[in-house]
Amino acid sequence: MPTPSEKLASSLTVLRALQDSGQRVFRTGDFSRTDRQRLQKSGFLAEVMKGWLISSSPNAREGDSTPWYASFWEFCSRYCHERFGPDWHLSPEQSLFLHAEQTVVPSQVVVYSPLGKNNKTELPNGTSLFDLKAEGMPPARDIVEREGLRLFSAAAALVRVPERVFLRHAVEARVVLAGLREASEVLDPLLEGGQSVVAGRLAAAFRRIGRPAIADEIVATMKSAGYDVREHDPFAAEQVVVPLSAVAPIAGRLEALWELMRGKVAALMPRLPGLPSDGRAYLQSVDETYREDAYHSLSIEGYRVTHDLIERVRTRGWDPEHDASDRQSRDALSARGYWQAFQLVKEDVTRVIAGADAAQLVSTSHRAWYRELFQPCVLAGLIPPGALAGYRNDAVYLRTSRYVPPRWEAVRDAMPVLFQLLAAEENSYVRAVLGHWMFGYIHPFPDGNGRMARFLMNAMLASGGYPWTVIRVDARDSYLSALDRASIDMDIEPFATLIARWVNDAIERTATASRRRT
Repeated sequence: MPTPSEKLASSLTVLRALQDSGQRVFRTGDFSRTDRQRLQKSGFLAEVMKGWLISSSPNAREGDSTPWYASFWEFCSRYCHERFGPDWHLSPEQSLFLHAEQTVVPSQVVVYSPLGKNNKTELPNGTSLFDLKAEGMPPARDIVEREGLRLFSAAAALVRVPERVFLRHAVEARVVLAGLREASEVLDPLLEGGQSVVAGRLAAAFRRIGRPAIADEIVATMKSAGYDVREHDPFAAEQVVVPLSAVAPIAGRLEALWELMRGKVAALMPRLPGLPSDGRAYLQSVDETYREDAYHSLSIEGYRVTHDLIERVRTRGWDPEHDASDRQSRDALSARGYWQAFQLVKEDVTRVIAGADAAQLVSTSHRAWYRELFQPCVLAGLIPPGALAGYRNDAVYLRTSRYVPPRWEAVRDAMPVLFQLLAAEENSYVRAVLGHWMFGYIHPFPDGNGRMARFLMNAMLASGGYPWTVIRVDARDSYLSALDRASIDMDIEPFATLIARWVNDAIERTATASRRRT
């Protein structure tokens, strides 16, 4: 008679076969009743609503939103295909957001369909789906499919969104406007619908973002067709709208977000120390900070690390060849990786305080930092060697957060832009704060992004002579909440305020230590 473990293994084989086909969302009929109940009881499946299941993890805590947010868009796609066949599409607003690489899971997604019933379907973690009854389907040329979702094309979305979107979601509007290559993309739907008011709005919007040729062509073409077009700028008058140089949506998005946030960060900048006259004393201070920095940075990520372990690793009392506990302990291996990466970051900081370009150095070195972080785990066989390859090639999700980092395909467009923005930014504090946040926003690596972002922050702080700054684990909740505010609501002020407080604490602590030495 099969043991309970053998029975579970049999059910997991069924689940694995479905997951291997790329599914995270399932109908109850995809499993036998026995397999379904066994997998749900063991935590490998979770119910979304009657008849629908998603992949989960036995390690997920009660109320953990990660499995749901990881499955949200696939669920929307499968659910809508099941109910409406091909006769559905997302709203113009949501289409615009997705084209602009705005990846936050919405509280409510609105789906248009002739088969809709104006009904709200409650979903997990405070989300919902509203199926709006539409009179008919838009022309086929206006609809594109992306990862199973039926969206308006970028041009069709711009024509259809209400004016308030340009005010409330200016970043998304600008990114999509910048991504259009020529006026004909919007002229076709404008002419077909005789939409002279929308034509005036879009012409003014293109003119505002620095693309007057497209604006002129829209106006001239509409007038030649007999329409009276009057330009009306939909952006807020006080908004500073700098032309975006990027074509890739994620690149344009990062440029727009940097521009949006940098002024608020600069306003909170602590007093600038300037590059240190005594580089040796500065580096001694960095060394003295290591023990505290490693403890707090690793603890923020959930590692159980003691000060004794940090000290043992620092003094090379770590011996995986002869000590089985060192070889097998994930926490010990992570502490060793942090020590190794810290040494490389310190070498770069040494060059930065000597006048080297911090952005250029980090652009070149950050992959080496990452490799050192995880090399001990690879050598111990806890993670595969491929983990050291570099940028991720799969989706990542953040525990409990509605923010979802960009698609992995966008990462390779995003990272060069981040380093270009760092290089172009003259304010070292802005480089540090926005560099930290934006690195986490992109989340380029499969793991270790928080530690990497804090390393980057301190390298950029060094470029202004600021001391190495520790983000403490006892402030973890406010720290992660502030990062969420920046990523979801585009409100950087809480995060910049926290960093300013910690930098000022570091300045005071360093000054006190210096007085003691003298």
